[in-house]
Amino acid sequence: MRLSHDGSRGPRHRDPKLNVPNVRNVFLQLVEFASLSLFYPLSLPSPQSLNPLLPSLSVSYHTLLCHCVAFSLFSLLLISCPRSAMSNEERTFIAIKPDGVQRRLVGEIIKRFELKGFKMVGMKFVQAPESLLREHYADLEDRPFFPGLVSYMTSGPVVAMVWEGFNVVKTGRVMLGETNPADSKPGTIRGDYCIQVGRNIIHGSDSIESANTEINLWFRPEELCSYTSCSTSWLY
Repeated sequence: MRLSHDGSRGPRHRDPKLNVPNVRNVFLQLVEFASLSLFYPLSLPSPQSLNPLLPSLSVSYHTLLCHCVAFSLFSLLLISCPRSAMSNEERTFIAIKPDGVQRRLVGEIIKRFELKGFKMVGMKFVQAPESLLREHYADLEDRPFFPGLVSYMTSGPVVAMVWEGFNVVKTGRVMLGETNPADSKPGTIRGDYCIQVGRNIIHGSDSIESANTEINLWFRPEELCSYTSCSTSWLY
């Protein structure tokens, strides 16, 4: 026994207006009505014929109808939109520096980008010439640390890569962490694997424009692969 609304003891009666299946039924009928309104505007059923519960809803019929029409339009847009238009084939340049190679972190770094869902479209293992590195870091040429930076980058081989995917430039930078490892959060590559800014193990493009410039600097067009990954439909 439970207290009734007037305070007396008696059986608890469920308000039929709050019956979840009824509300769900009304919603499904409204969606059907909205779909009819899109394709058969001259043969619409009257609002009262949809469900006797409809007038008792706190939200107005017209508000629900507008929401349903918007939902229907959005669903039609998703269905008709090609998958290629929904995905983003943005590319970024990622380079594992000599210290990352020497410390055998290449596999771990590649694993992180693959598990994230990005697609590798180019990779090479090279001993970069000084001329290439001077061009790559041309915007830092006037900085006092520039000679040491070039010397560090020519001290051993690097792994140059091109990764492709939705928002890959911005997301790649987040995955790398801050330039100074001391400012990088745990979970980022620099936050987990390095300590000092002069040995921060990895480079990543900071903008789409920089990515395009760096990719063209390190790779010839024929060295990049264009293919559809079997995981694409599970990512986008």
